[in-house]
Amino acid sequence: MTSAVLHRGWISSMRCRATQILLAFAILLPLALVTQFAQAQTFSVLYSFTGGTDGGNPWATLIQDAAGNLYGTTTSGGTSGVGVVFKLDPIGKETVLYTFTGGTDGGGPFGGLVRDGTGNLYGTTAFGGDVTCGCGTVFRLDPTTGSETVLYSFKGYPVDGALPQAGVVRDSVGNLYGAASGGGAYGDGIAFKVDMSGKETVLHNFTGGTDGAASIGDLVLDNAGNLYGTTFFGGGSEFGTAFRLSKTGKVTLLHTFSGTPDGQQPHGGVIRDAAGNLYGTTSFGGATDWGTVFKLDKAGKETVLYSFTGGADGGRTRGGSLVRDAAGNLYGITYSGGGGSCQTFYGAGCGVVFRLSKAGKESVLHTFTGADGGQSRAGVFRDGTGNLYGTTSTGGAHGSGVVFKIAP
Repeated sequence: MTSAVLHRGWISSMRCRATQILLAFAILLPLALVTQFAQAQTFSVLYSFTGGTDGGNPWATLIQDAAGNLYGTTTSGGTSGVGVVFKLDPIGKETVLYTFTGGTDGGGPFGGLVRDGTGNLYGTTAFGGDVTCGCGTVFRLDPTTGSETVLYSFKGYPVDGALPQAGVVRDSVGNLYGAASGGGAYGDGIAFKVDMSGKETVLHNFTGGTDGAASIGDLVLDNAGNLYGTTFFGGGSEFGTAFRLSKTGKVTLLHTFSGTPDGQQPHGGVIRDAAGNLYGTTSFGGATDWGTVFKLDKAGKETVLYSFTGGADGGRTRGGSLVRDAAGNLYGITYSGGGGSCQTFYGAGCGVVFRLSKAGKESVLHTFTGADGGQSRAGVFRDGTGNLYGTTSTGGAHGSGVVFKIAP
């Protein structure tokens, strides 16, 4: 039995207390030889988390307001050790907006935030909430007052989801959409909607079959109200899927990953261009089993744009979606590969920030050393002038992760 199938069984067996939240992938990977790429960008660490009251180990992609302030979450730290919501001003001063307790307010926010027109922040926690289940929450936060409102607490199997690891996406009338990686009618996760009154609707119960299981990445919403995403498991080969979900809850399978050469286990979500093409990454598979960057057209035809080698170009992605510029270049972060002293089951090296051209040429923009961050589980945010911002889950001055900036 493969490690992937064993792990899917672990997720499916979760019926209540989702406090055991860290996904552990016991897969021993071969080490890759490291070569050096030229670094062409200006990299700076804006903030190093201490792991104390300021938070630690961020997993999520950042967002930015019009004044240049960055907002994000950490999975640990704070006064209770279960994470915070933070704000970072343009000069790197951090303000903790909210500290989770792990109780009814939730704890362990793995996903990022979304912001409404008045500045309220919305997100998810992987555990806490319902006192019986502790299966996670959807919350709203007023950043001015620091007041948190739990919009919904998940009930777990078989009622609804558990362990939401991604954030939420918000439509024009304020409805929130997301996915929970566990729970649901079959124990393999759900896609959900939560309106502003806190009413939850289960849009789809993943069965663990051809439709997939354990949707971990962010969903993306088109103008017609369709949602697009990936699952980490399921499909014909148990290697994950890419799907479209209509407003009425109909799932259309866009692609089933097979491992070689198209990739397997997409950990992050997808992004969508104006023509309806989808772009994403896989954690494994591809030409050398170090993961891929892929494109799916509207008909579901997949093109592997790049296969990582695990060397100087990076290897493995462990969350976060790509970002795309006006010229069609894609930007992202790998969890391993590159260089530095980081070594995990996902391979040696601390990861890289990369750019991939439309022609499939990869450029390494920064190689993490550990001292400046490492092992990012997030994507990057790109502002209007081309600056990239991101987080790493480890490394930095205190070993608890950093917020970084790469200027063009």
